[in-house]
Amino acid sequence: METTKSYLTVKETSEYLELPVTFILEKIREGRIRAVHNGEEYLINKEQFQHYLEQMRKLREFEEAEKHEPVPESYDVKDED
Repeated sequence: METTKSYLTVKETSEYLELPVTFILEKIREGRIRAVHNGEEYLINKEQFQHYLEQMRKLREFEEAEKHEPVPESYDVKDED
């Protein structure tokens, strides 16, 4: 049975989210990422990022679908005046 680590360091969180360490630290200071300081480093529960990761997955799928969408034919719009 595979166990997943639920708490990550700032560096691990940076890698997990594919974001810079400085960005993660900034968001911790702003209170936008919940973290606990154990006296040495911040520990971050990775479960709080599930919504973010799901939204990013949907965005990638949308962008990929857009790449394969055919460009509609151009048509002339005539003014009926």
